[in-house]
Amino acid sequence: MPNRIDKHINKIICGDCLEILKDFPSNSVDLVLTDPPYGMKWDGKISCGKGGHGKKGDVASRYGVKVINDDKPFNPAPFLKYETVMLFGCNHYPDKLTKGTVFVWIKKLEKSFGTYLSDAELIWMNKGCGVYCKVDLSMRSEASLGTTYHSTQKPLPLMLWLIQKSNTSGLILDPFCGSGTTCVAAKMLGRHYIGIDISEEYCETARKRVEAAEKGITVKELEKGQGVLF
Repeated sequence: MPNRIDKHINKIICGDCLEILKDFPSNSVDLVLTDPPYGMKWDGKISCGKGGHGKKGDVASRYGVKVINDDKPFNPAPFLKYETVMLFGCNHYPDKLTKGTVFVWIKKLEKSFGTYLSDAELIWMNKGCGVYCKVDLSMRSEASLGTTYHSTQKPLPLMLWLIQKSNTSGLILDPFCGSGTTCVAAKMLGRHYIGIDISEEYCETARKRVEAAEKGITVKELEKGQGVLF
């Protein structure tokens, strides 16, 4: 592992990932798994319309902090130098991707709980050529437990599944880590991780979530100073 990134391993870094990753060689990360801001608002309008997660069509309003840089198209090129890459929202920029594997997260079934912008989401991987599906409605339980911290937070079981399906075992990078679900999943699977986000508020949330997962307690229990459960 190159010494220049050692200081970042198992850390959540606040900053612009494109600047930070300039020091990361292509062989320094085994898996990039991320849900980037892929430009749903790039035309200056909220393209999801009304009835989304937030008020009056604003998918981020109920979580306070907006999804930063979602007002421009996403360019995956800076991340494709790494060995294995898994990117959410690939249907928003298919012209910028090559052939590979597609994972389908089915997040809503007929008559199921919740109002989503779509019934499913697509994740592209730069290897293979198959299509794999995962039915995961766990955002329902996470929302009811008050454990969602980000407007586009993904379910923890989904991220665990994706990491395992990637067939990698080394360092995991999430350059748009948000509230840190990828890093929590990496920690639970015994992997090293690096998380990057431009929002210090989300970085702090991600750090708390990883620490709580390590101690086997909830974030609320961590904030109250409660001890380890196991």
